[in-house]
Amino acid sequence: MPKLYKRPKEVQRVAKIVAILAQEYQGVECALHYSNPFQLLVATILSAQCTDTRVNMVTPNLFSEYPTPQLLALANPKQVQKIIKSTGFFRNKTRSLIGSARKIVSSYGGIVPSNMEDLLTLPGVARKTANVVLGTAFSIANGIVVDTHVGRIAKRLDMTQSNSPVIIERNLMGKIDQKYWIDFSHWVIHHGRQVCRARKPRCDHCVLVDLCPYYVEQS
Repeated sequence: MPKLYKRPKEVQRVAKIVAILAQEYQGVECALHYSNPFQLLVATILSAQCTDTRVNMVTPNLFSEYPTPQLLALANPKQVQKIIKSTGFFRNKTRSLIGSARKIVSSYGGIVPSNMEDLLTLPGVARKTANVVLGTAFSIANGIVVDTHVGRIAKRLDMTQSNSPVIIERNLMGKIDQKYWIDFSHWVIHHGRQVCRARKPRCDHCVLVDLCPYYVEQS
């Protein structure tokens, strides 16, 4: 990735944003419940267009029935669909889950790979899911998770002008120190759920208003 020219004032502003989020959301973690990289991968696939709360209601039964990639690879699709139906898009998600499990077994010895290139070979896995697994399960800062919260807030904070998750991620990586890449997404996701909501942002409760162009425009 080519180095991006960053104005000193913008560097200072972004650094302040990161510092404030770090203090406000110190200690927050991924909201998905998991015990190992395989479970996190499964939960993240299920979280597409579904709340983490709903996923956490479904996964205990799913993990009990299919605790390993080997068992999920041999699963009856109809049985998996029945378990995960309430997460939405359950047919596509079932294909992704079973397909990923089979790929993990056939190509990676039953172990979830710990690098971006291999993770992207798994059915249903794009950069967002891969970044979640790498950052949260393996503590590898390969990129920044860009979900709907991160994309929305990054744009409101004028850290990007794009709607493309790939470009948003690239913009954020060019402005934020790599040591914060993993935590930054956790902070922003929590901020998006609690304060900077899509329809009615709670700007009167926001710790970033002094650094937020969106707030200025709405005032």
